[in-house]
Amino acid sequence: MTVETNLFSLMRLASLLAAVLVPATLLHAALPAPDAPPPRGSLAGQLLVASPSMSDPRFYQTVVLMVRHDHNGAFGIAINRPVQERSLASLLTAMGDNDSTVEGSVRIFAGGPVQPEIGFVLHSADYLRPATVSIDGHVAMTASREILRDIANKHGPEKFLIAFGYAGWAPTQLEGELAQGFWFTTPQDARLVFDLDRDKVWDDAVKRRTQDL
Repeated sequence: MTVETNLFSLMRLASLLAAVLVPATLLHAALPAPDAPPPRGSLAGQLLVASPSMSDPRFYQTVVLMVRHDHNGAFGIAINRPVQERSLASLLTAMGDNDSTVEGSVRIFAGGPVQPEIGFVLHSADYLRPATVSIDGHVAMTASREILRDIANKHGPEKFLIAFGYAGWAPTQLEGELAQGFWFTTPQDARLVFDLDRDKVWDDAVKRRTQDL
C-alpha cells in the first residue's frame, strides 16, 4: 500500500468526523463477539506483515494487527499508515461536544481500504466498555464514540491508535495470500502497535522475520 493520503483527504476526513466512531454493531458480520476466544489456528492478535514481494500496491510495506480470523474470513487494522493529526477538541466538536478546555491532539490512521467511513480505536487492555473487543488480552479494540470522550477526559486507555477503514478477507482468501508469500506473521508486540516510529514499524517486523528464519 502506498501512503494513500488521497483516501483520507482533509475534505473526506471532515465528512467522516461528522459521525466519528460508529458502534461496533454496525460491523457485526466482521467482528467477533466481545468475549469470544479466537478459534484454533486463528491469526487474531498477531501482526500480518506485507512481504517485500507484495504485489498489491494498497498494502505495500503494511503491517496489520489481526482482530479476527476464522472460517468466515479475516479482519484487521493497519497500524503504520498515519494520515494526519487532529486536535481532540475538533474531534469532540465534530460529535457535538463543544468543550474548549480539552487539550492535546491525536493522529488519524488509514486502517485499510474497506469501509473508510468507519472508525476504530485500537488500545491497551486497561480500558473496557461494552463495545470493546478483546483481541489477545493485551490489545483491544473499541468502536464507540464514548472512547474519544474518555480519552479527552483522561479516562481512556493508556495507549491507543485511531484508524478509519479496515483490511478484510473473504473465507480462505488470506490463507491463499499467505501461501503465495505475500504476507508473513509475527507475534503481536505492543511496542510495534503503539510506540515505535511508524516509519520503522515495517522494517522492524521484517527484521524479526529474518531473525526467526
